Formats: sequence, C-alpha cells, structure tokens
Amino acid sequence: MLRVDRIADDVSLPELTLRGIILGALITVVFTASNIYLGLKVGLTFSSAIPAAVISMAVLRLFPGANILENNMVQTQASAAGTLSSIIFILPGLVMLGHWQGFPFWQTLAICAAGGMLGVVFSIPLRHAMVVQSDLPYPEGVAAAEILRVGSAAPAEAAPGQKPQATGLADLMAGGLVAGLFSFAAGGLRVLAEGANFWLSAGASVVRLSMGFSLALVGAGYLVGIVGGLAMLLGLVLTWGVAVPWLTAITPRPDGATLSAFGTMVWSQQARFIGAGTIGIAAIWTLLSLARPMLYGIRASFGALQAGPAGQGSVPRTQQDMPARWIGLVMLALLAVLVTVFAWFLAPAPLDNGARWRLVVYAVVFAFIFGFLVAAACGYMAGLVGSSASPISGIGIIAVILVSLLILLAGQADGLLATPEGGKFAIALAIFTTSAVVAVASIANDNLQDLKTGWLVGATPWRQQVALLIGCVVGAAVIPPVLELLYSAYGFAGALPRAGMDPNQALAAPQATLMTAIATGIFTHQLNWNMILIGIGLGVVLIAIDEILRRRGGPARLPVLAVGIGIYLPPTISSALVVGAVLSWLLLRAERRRATARGDDVRLALEHAERRGTLLASGLIVGESLVGVMLAAVIGLSGSDAPLAVVGGGFEAAAQWLGLAVFLLVCVGFYRRVLAAAH
Repeated sequence: MLRVDRIADDVSLPELTLRGIILGALITVVFTASNIYLGLKVGLTFSSAIPAAVISMAVLRLFPGANILENNMVQTQASAAGTLSSIIFILPGLVMLGHWQGFPFWQTLAICAAGGMLGVVFSIPLRHAMVVQSDLPYPEGVAAAEILRVGSAAPAEAAPGQKPQATGLADLMAGGLVAGLFSFAAGGLRVLAEGANFWLSAGASVVRLSMGFSLALVGAGYLVGIVGGLAMLLGLVLTWGVAVPWLTAITPRPDGATLSAFGTMVWSQQARFIGAGTIGIAAIWTLLSLARPMLYGIRASFGALQAGPAGQGSVPRTQQDMPARWIGLVMLALLAVLVTVFAWFLAPAPLDNGARWRLVVYAVVFAFIFGFLVAAACGYMAGLVGSSASPISGIGIIAVILVSLLILLAGQADGLLATPEGGKFAIALAIFTTSAVVAVASIANDNLQDLKTGWLVGATPWRQQVALLIGCVVGAAVIPPVLELLYSAYGFAGALPRAGMDPNQALAAPQATLMTAIATGIFTHQLNWNMILIGIGLGVVLIAIDEILRRRGGPARLPVLAVGIGIYLPPTISSALVVGAVLSWLLLRAERRRATARGDDVRLALEHAERRGTLLASGLIVGESLVGVMLAAVIGLSGSDAPLAVVGGGFEAAAQWLGLAVFLLVCVGFYRRVLAAAH
C-alpha cells in the first residue's frame, strides 16, 4: 500500500476544523469514560491515540476534503482527554477519606482542566529540543504517525482487497460488541458470573483460587504484554500462595468468620500493604534510574524559556509554536483558576483568613513549581520509554509525600492540625494538590508523543497545542459526571455510598487507595509499617534480580512495579490480566512461526498481527467500560444493585461455569480472528 508522506512546509491543508473538533469531543467522551472505568477497576489506563486515529480516519473519509493533518488533530485532542483521566489515580481519595460525599462538578472540572492545561503549556518549550532535535524513540508517537500515513492513502492507492480504515474500525467494533454483550449478561442480567472463587483450608491457612472473567482486563493484559503479565502472576502467587496462607496461619480467626471473610480481611488489612511497599520502592527506583534524562529534560525546558521563541513569521509552518504572548495569557488564566479553586476548597477549613490564604499560596506554588519540573521530567521519560511505561503513579507517590510534609509543617505553624477536623482538612488538601500535579504529569507524559506524531506527518505545532488544550477542557468536563456515576453505582474500596451495597462489586481504585493511605499515615502515624517494610524489602530483592538480568543483556526482565500491582490488586483482576498477556505471547509466537514457514517478512507479519490485536484489545476495553458506565446509570436511577437481574442467588454456581465457558470461547475467538486476518 502507498503511504502518505510528510506534508511539506509550504503546503497548507485544513487541520483544526470544526468537524474535527466535534468528532474529537465525541471520541473523547468514549475513551475518557472507558479509561476512568478501567483505571478505577484495575489501576491501568490505555493509550487512546491509535483507536482514535482509526475512528477518525473511518468517519472523516465520509466527508470531502479530509486529510492526514485533520485526522492527526482529532487523535491529538482525543488522546489528550483520555490521558487526563489518569487523575483518577488520586482524586477518589477525597471520597475514600470522607471529605467529599461525591464529586462536585465545578471543583473537579477546574482542578482537572487547570492541571491538564498547565501540562500542555509547560511542555511547549520542550518541543523543539525533545521532538525535533532529539533522537528519543517516542514509540507511541511513531506508531500513531505510521497508522495515519498508511490509513490516509486514497482507496485507489491501496493494495487490492485491503481497506485499512474499515478493517481497523471493524476490529475495534467487534471487540467492543463482544465485550459489551458479555458485560451486560454478567453485570446486568447476572446470567454469567464476573469471576470464580474457591476458598480452601490447609490446616490453619486459608488459600484462595480465583479467576476473573473481565474481557476489558484481558484486553488490558494484551496491551501490557507477556513480561508485565508474568510479573503480575508472580505477585499473585506471592500473595495468595505465600503471604495470605502464612498470615492466616499466625492470625487468630474471629469466631464465626467464614474462610472467605477471614482470608479477605487478612489480605486487605495486612498482605495488601506488602504490595504497597513494593509499588512505592519500585516507583522511586524507576525515577532514580531515569534521573539523568529527567535532569536533561528540566535543563532543556529552562534553556528553551531563556532562549525565547523565534518570530512566527520567520520560521516554517511545521516549526510554529503557540506565541509566547498567548502562553503567558493562558498561564495567568490558569493561575487565577488554581487560586480560586484552592480558596474554594479551603473555604470550610477551621482557619482564619490569613492562615487559609497562606495555604492557598503554598498549594498553588507547589502545583506550579513541582508541576513544571514534573512536566519536563515526564516529557523526557515518555520519549525515552513511552507513555505507557512512564511511572505516573511514582510521580503521584512522591508528590503526595512532599506536599503532605509541606502541609504538615505549615499546618502546625498555622494551627490547622490542632483539631481532628483540621487534620482531616490537611489530608484532603494534600490529596487535592497532588491531583493537580498528577494532571500536569499525565498530560506532559502524552502530549510530546502527539507532537512527535504531528512532526512526522507535517502538522502545524501551534494548532496541535490548541487541540491539546481543547482536549483537556473536554476531558475535564467528562470526568466529574462519570466519577459520580461510577461511585454512586459501585462505590470504591472502603468507601460505599449506601448501606447494604456489595463490597465485592466496589471498584478497587488501587492508586487512590494507596496514596490516600500514605497521606493519612503521614498525618496520623497509623500506616501498617511492618507490612510496608516487608514489601520494600521484597522490592529491593526484585530490583536486584532485574538489574542482574539487565546487565546480562538478555531479553528477560522483571518489572518490579508490575509485581507490586499483582500483590496489591484483587486476584480476580490480576488473573484476567495474566490471561490477556499470555494470549498476546501465544499470538505473536504463532504468527512468527507461520511467517517463517511461509517465507514471509517476519517483522511486517508481526507488526500487522500486533496492530490487529491492539485494536481488538482496545475494543474489548471500550465495550466493557461503556456498558459498565451505562449499567452504573441504571443502578443509580433504580437504587438497586441488580435492577436488570433475571436470575436469583441460587443461579450463582451455574453462572460461574457459564461465565468460564463464554470467557474461554471469546479468548479462542480473539486468537483465531487475529491469525485469520494476518494474511
């Protein structure tokens, strides 16, 4: 197939069009809602750039005059908004803490939009140094550019029988339809189970065997890959094969407690904090290992600010960034928004006006200064290892620790910590301030990938930067109602909005739970330090093993952060992720073997299979997530946990076996579709 080459500087094509903005906004709603649901359920989000590009190319082809640059703008806007949903890694902590009883729309929108737009503005000076002149790989940005190039070929130029846009959209929709139907049958009608659990006793020890049937998690595991999947499997085995059996053997069992209740209690109150310690040390180690590129990114950003932008009229179209005057005006507006929203947040605090405004200044200055450093660091890390591998959770952990310590010192001086109510406000302020930093980090982590895509296809940078700002605003408007809807319907781990709700249906929100525990522990000195220290020790051992593997130069690695996630997450979640990872490995191995036997180009065959698999996996995530959000609306309106159920509790055993059978059939169908479409 012929590809569309890079659009030359002297060629002017429609880019930031009204129809593109509207289409980007519609795609934004879909992928932001999907990422919020997935992030709260499993603690992972997926890159929406490639699916958004496929949808954009398929839809805009129906209109005259569509071109590669317009498609690029749509995926830029949609991917920015989808990435902004990473704020759910910290913001639900305000509900878990009890400070909020829901998600107030305007406060949530303001902190999301201001943080995200700051991430865009802070990274604009980095574009020339890190995108144009740098040799950083930008894996997601390069992949999105390649799809735009191939997909924007005219139909007449395509090889016989090949329709890349229609095929890609068909894969995306097929995955979404199958996952949506499964999710509706499981979460709505309840004729299929969402997982199976078997509790066994071995002497005084409790053992749990679990399997989750979530197709969204299979899709997420497929995108994670075999290395991350096996690391999660290791965490799962360490938790439920070692830690929980040992802890239940030495912990007195409460009178009348069932095996499941006792095992779950020990896991949630003790074993889970081993995972928290492992996640924390792994995130810190990742940041330390990237210290040099982080410092380079910060130096490059300061250097760009000192050099100042060139005159827009004297540089080629593909080098024109947003003018400095507009950057300054946007920053002033965002500063005013942050001051307003922090003052609004602290209005009920038991403080005099002087102390309240001092805390507002501390929070805004921290968000600005630390946010700028984080934007530079995350921009470089994303270019180096990719957006998906960049440790946003680690940034959040460090931010919540630093801001908690800052507020602890300021609060003692201002008397905020003198009362229990004031102490609760201090913890809430630490979480709210960290939310702004996480929004900055997540957007900076994504938008340089988008700018790399734009550079490769010949986009105009300032127009992309405007699209990124629009994406942040649209995404910020979607986040509050989706969060409110999911919380009202399912609740979060340890925070159920109504009495009598099933805690097993609650969304885990793992990062928010962890960061809230850290902030609360700093102020109250009540962290389970024994288990956290065990987790830190385990993390150190695993890091040492990973370093040995890295220095030997082989392909084997041990991502410690994934091991910690496997320990921390419920086993029904980890197991489904592992299935998806193994599925990706089996598919690529089968395609490599088949291409070799036929004498085909192995690299091209693997790329084609991986793209088809990626779109199918993204469809699984989107389909289940959207049905989950729609079911949440039905649950919220009805006030019942299972308003659409057509079977009773006595059908539970049959639902487990039916769920397992359908789950396996879908996995087999996924495997066969990718291989069948590869040739």
